[in-house]
Amino acid sequence: MKTEFIQRCIKGITQAIIEHENDIESLDRAIGDGDHYINLKRGCLAINSMANDFNLMPPSDVFKKIGMKLLSTIGGASGPLFASFFLELSKSLENDGDDRDGFTKGFASGVRAIMTRGKSDFGEKTMLDVLIPISELLNNRVDGDIFDVATQIDRKANEAMLATKDLLPTKGRSAGLGDRALGHIDPGAKSCQVIISAVCQEILKGKK
Repeated sequence: MKTEFIQRCIKGITQAIIEHENDIESLDRAIGDGDHYINLKRGCLAINSMANDFNLMPPSDVFKKIGMKLLSTIGGASGPLFASFFLELSKSLENDGDDRDGFTKGFASGVRAIMTRGKSDFGEKTMLDVLIPISELLNNRVDGDIFDVATQIDRKANEAMLATKDLLPTKGRSAGLGDRALGHIDPGAKSCQVIISAVCQEILKGKK
């Protein structure tokens, strides 16, 4: 993973989040706090505005900068969670960033940081219901063809996001809704799916 690729992903993610505004906002209004999309968009725009500053940085430093920026920019519950993910990810990368094993381990460390900070786990109707399956898939396919892996990740993220419809929430505002939350996709799971899909599409562009 090179810094130039991360910069392209930043732009792709920002565009994807804006395009899915109605989807994410409607989900958050139904079972969330109502501010998830606003905070997420604020964070994306802040990172996008500093993307050109990353030109001479190794990926490890880029992800650290992203984590620090998200920590100071995104409000609500998701800010510290996303920030923790990127800060942990940055610790596992070699300076040149061209290390799939390091990225896979860093992704797993980032997911564990979210679990610890959010005191949550798989099956509780949160972003982890997307992130944990993706981490497991990455670990299982660390040496696989990059385009095949990206296709599988994109598909798995969508499946995992849709599966949150049938889960009962145990964390956050939606935990108080009980059965009324059934049938609704978790907004954090949806936003993670959008982000992951945007990255996968950037990878697959290299196949064309």
